[in-house]
Amino acid sequence: MDEVQETEEQTTSGTSLLIPEDVYLTSGVHIGTQQKSADMKEFIFKVRTDGLYVLDVKKTDERIRIAANFLGRFEPSRVLIVSARQYGQKPAKVFAKTINAHVIAGRFVPGSLTNPILPNFAEPEVLFVTDPAADEQALREALNVGIPIVGICDANNETKYVDLVIPSNNKGRRALATIYWLMTREVLKARGQVATDDDFKMTVEEFEATL
Repeated sequence: MDEVQETEEQTTSGTSLLIPEDVYLTSGVHIGTQQKSADMKEFIFKVRTDGLYVLDVKKTDERIRIAANFLGRFEPSRVLIVSARQYGQKPAKVFAKTINAHVIAGRFVPGSLTNPILPNFAEPEVLFVTDPAADEQALREALNVGIPIVGICDANNETKYVDLVIPSNNKGRRALATIYWLMTREVLKARGQVATDDDFKMTVEEFEATL
């Protein structure tokens, strides 16, 4: 979509990472799957000897900046965060609560975006999915109503319907907590609600799902 492209152009590259590279690595953000989709080829750094595809954290970092700037343009109440994945539900809820967005964690009721008679009917202007495969129903309905889709995409994800891809492990507990924590900080900065990284007092642990 044009608005996504515009945000990408406005986000400067060549800057240092949002967090130290080893924080990305220790949280497993870069650990992909043993399958790779053609869509995700550009985000893959290498394949390990055990067959796992490793994602490029520099591209992850770059896309978090772009996605945060993009989401920061919307009225908070018109942003919908969705996570069917167990480990994504708590971080999605904390992210949504902190940025004042809506969240559907757990089962997505069919028709939530397309059937106005449903009690939980929502009319977001942008959808953020934790996993395009697990959140396929929400993704399809967002396509139906014609709103942009931002998605956390692993090495095996199909991304043809995702307007803005954040390449990351979207199955790991710590990885999802880290991505959502960073997204929260960067959206608040994009909106001018947080001036510097030091002003953001939340920790990754507050986003992490309990076992």
